[in-house]
Amino acid sequence: MTGLILNDDDGDLALLRDSVAGFAQRHDGPATLRARRASGDDLDRASWAAMAEAGWLGVMLPEELGGAGLGHAEQSILCEALGQALITEPLAQLSVLSGALIAAAEPGAEPQRLAEGLMSGAAIVAPAWQGADGSTGPIVARSTPNGITLSGRISYVSAAKSATDFLVLAEENGQALLLSVPAISNGLKVAAHATLDGSQLATLTLEQVTVPTQAVLSRADAANAALEQAIAAARLAISAELVGIGTRAIEDTIAYTKERVQFGRPIAGFQVVQHRLVDMWADAEFAAASVSHAVEMQDEGESLERDLAVLAAKARAGDAAVTITRRALHLYGAMGFTDDCDIGLYMKRAVALNATLGQPETLRLQFVARERAAA
Repeated sequence: MTGLILNDDDGDLALLRDSVAGFAQRHDGPATLRARRASGDDLDRASWAAMAEAGWLGVMLPEELGGAGLGHAEQSILCEALGQALITEPLAQLSVLSGALIAAAEPGAEPQRLAEGLMSGAAIVAPAWQGADGSTGPIVARSTPNGITLSGRISYVSAAKSATDFLVLAEENGQALLLSVPAISNGLKVAAHATLDGSQLATLTLEQVTVPTQAVLSRADAANAALEQAIAAARLAISAELVGIGTRAIEDTIAYTKERVQFGRPIAGFQVVQHRLVDMWADAEFAAASVSHAVEMQDEGESLERDLAVLAAKARAGDAAVTITRRALHLYGAMGFTDDCDIGLYMKRAVALNATLGQPETLRLQFVARERAAA
């Protein structure tokens, strides 16, 4: 399998891949997932701290905020490698999406504090912006002499129990506001539930939660633009992770079919199995090509081209990873359905990520709408 193919003249991307491989030897992804699921935690703090120490939490944060100031190529290679190793800590949400929102904030002490905390791992900064239907959440903001009071409910928040801060999208008199809200705020309640892949999503209920005016990171059109760009960056990161999941599932399945014997020979020798493996390989290669194209477009394309490429990449990678892992599960037979077999965890992770920030059908409809609007 080839995976993402990106320009790497100086070898930095290869080094990044190698660093994840070394990390996975010390922090076994499937074992960590099972342990976190059994404990009921929404984040493995040891893995998260190690990821912070490796410098992975601020890959695309600008240097003026203390980040590495790197681009989508480095972020995508990192996420692809994490997907291959099944390291399931929510990097796309807590680092890529939150980091993009912080980077787009008006300069000040609060975004600097959040960026430093995110980079070091001391702060778990969770974006909170979706309503129950997946659209922007109905949080109502009201200015008072004591600051800004927030009320409403937000769904699909990652690592909410571990979070130290939330980046909340609210609206005051028709104007969008992006604010930082401490997790210990009075009137803020968290209700978390486990998801298919062992991670957790939460619903936040804000009842007259008051924050100071300095908590406002961006306003009006700037807030909407920041959220849109952050979602696109997170979608691209998730797409790369899905590519990693698909390629690893094929590699493991090929190895298994060479070992599993039926009718006196390995099942990899049967033509019907070979055809199925070729179909899986083709899905993975097309998905990798789509994500590689989207990464290149972030630096080279016009605004519309960049947006369309990300929508296409997320839809293609999501479909491919789910299809590949389900076919892999079939080839593993009854063995694949046991919890001790890692291939089932890859399938569940693929299904969960496929639904994150838009199912393929929804993204394709957005693609068509954007394309027609520009025609």
